[in-house]
Amino acid sequence: MEIQNLLDEIKSLREENEKLKKQLEIYYNPQKEYYQKNKQIIKEKALQRLASLDKEKLKEYRRNAYLKRKEKKTGFEN
Repeated sequence: MEIQNLLDEIKSLREENEKLKKQLEIYYNPQKEYYQKNKQIIKEKALQRLASLDKEKLKEYRRNAYLKRKEKKTGFEN
């Protein structure tokens, strides 16, 4: 009988877990949908912003991005 109680509890917890996942999906999807719908516009704005920066600042941004990617890949800090 104890085994049956445990199985019922597992089933109820799984159902609750699915319910909570659906609720979380509601909160995260609006941003995701916005970026998917306006991907091209966002890319154009980013390119315009980068074009308006001076060469040194652009160089600095790209170097920082490179170092972050490298750090993520290797797991080491510079």
